[in-house]
Amino acid sequence: MEKYLITCSGIVDLPREYLEKRKIPFICYHIKINGVEYVDDLGKTLTYSEFYKKMDNGCISITSLINQERYIDFFKPYLAEGYDILHIELSSGISGTYNSCRLAQDELLNMFPERKMLVVDSLCASSGYGLLVDTLKDMQEKGATINETYEFACENRLNIHHWFFSTNLEHYKRGGRITQASYFIGNLLNIYPLLNMDNLGRLIVRKKIHGKKKIFNEMLKRMEELAIDGKNYKGKCFISNSNSIKDAIEIKKMIKERFPNIDGEVLINDIGTTIGSHTGSGTVAIFFFGKKRID
Repeated sequence: MEKYLITCSGIVDLPREYLEKRKIPFICYHIKINGVEYVDDLGKTLTYSEFYKKMDNGCISITSLINQERYIDFFKPYLAEGYDILHIELSSGISGTYNSCRLAQDELLNMFPERKMLVVDSLCASSGYGLLVDTLKDMQEKGATINETYEFACENRLNIHHWFFSTNLEHYKRGGRITQASYFIGNLLNIYPLLNMDNLGRLIVRKKIHGKKKIFNEMLKRMEELAIDGKNYKGKCFISNSNSIKDAIEIKKMIKERFPNIDGEVLINDIGTTIGSHTGSGTVAIFFFGKKRID
């Protein structure tokens, strides 16, 4: 079997134990909370409950890009051991880290001209990014070559849908995703933004909906319309949440009732500290394979 690794960054919003068990190396982002630096290492250094407690208490969390040098340090030992690498990175539509990774790739291939290193802009985020990595790992374990998994990733990354909402609008206002007026009215009238990821890997507000029950139903409606085979969808579905486990469990229950043929368990994941720095508490997202994103 071809000797290659599938790697990613730690903000795939999958459990640390999952990545370790499946032997998927990951590189960590860093955040600063009120000037103190933490490693976003999937809850090991700073647990999710501790992080969201800090956020809910008004702490400010600042994220930073992974630079070229850190990527080189991460990949170099694997290349030196004789591995080829297929690295999947967070969407370039929301982060400049992909560009740093490409610069590292160029330098590393000069150091190791006999090795192969391929880098994919996932155009995905959170557990949608995780769903792509999960799918590629399944392919590798079934014998797919590095070129086959790379080509699948490039051809199918826009088939992964992200639909999410938040009951806490503070961080969406701070990040400029909603206006001050929308923030005020949303809090006053319980109006929540429904967002998704477009074909350029950017987060877009698609609709504003009054009431949690209605936005749950709207998310499931979008899944029915867009998922492969609609209600007969047979692929995987992931959920991620930022300190909103009750809402995540409720949506999982609705998904299982409406899509009885889903592949395996609907996995509920935590939104990690890097993405959580932009969402705060209160966000729930669903991810699934469907029609190609075109806008």
